[in-house]
Amino acid sequence: MFILLSVAIAPALALLSYFYLRKDIAKEPSRLLLHTFIYGAIITFPILFIQHVIQEEQVFTSLFLHHAIATSALEEFFKWLILIVAIYKHVEFDDPYDGILYGASVSLGFATVENILYLLNFGMDEAFLRALLPVSSHALFGVVMGYYLGRAKFSASNQAKYEVFYAFIAPFILHITYNSILIIKGVDLLLIAPFMLFLWLFGLSKVKKAHILSRKRRFEQHEYFVEKEI
Repeated sequence: MFILLSVAIAPALALLSYFYLRKDIAKEPSRLLLHTFIYGAIITFPILFIQHVIQEEQVFTSLFLHHAIATSALEEFFKWLILIVAIYKHVEFDDPYDGILYGASVSLGFATVENILYLLNFGMDEAFLRALLPVSSHALFGVVMGYYLGRAKFSASNQAKYEVFYAFIAPFILHITYNSILIIKGVDLLLIAPFMLFLWLFGLSKVKKAHILSRKRRFEQHEYFVEKEI
């Protein structure tokens, strides 16, 4: 059991550590990151319950609609909601890059519990593949979500509402694309590799842009305090 839990949790911790260490200014308090991770883990259970009800009631006859709404939209909405309600206005969310950290954290909390439950049911034969696909994809969906929330947090009020919307719609589109590829029998493995490469490049481009926004904000704050002193 200990080995299984270690294997299930390790990919999420590795990915979260990677994005945490990429922050090039003051490190984020680990307590709030931990809380965000726990929130992500907790929402796994209501999500799984709703998905179970939808599946049992056969709400969607189309496999595509089932994956689009019961999986992609539902999961990304809950993660987005947690960030909006519990994190967005938190005093520690004081830098655009913080959005990426919190987005990755809530997504990896969800992915970790999902991974534990999967490995408990089906064993560790697919542990490596799950680390490469579901866990890392959830992390990158969270990075994209957090990037737009970071932009929203430090944008003018008229622009912020659009960024908050993008924070949900962008990872949703990426998630439904990922799920759609996996349901195409015969070519799923051929298509998922280039998509994951794109997802990593796209996610890392958002990390780079968040760093630029953070440096710009830090420069503006410095100029503001210099002017006040003068």
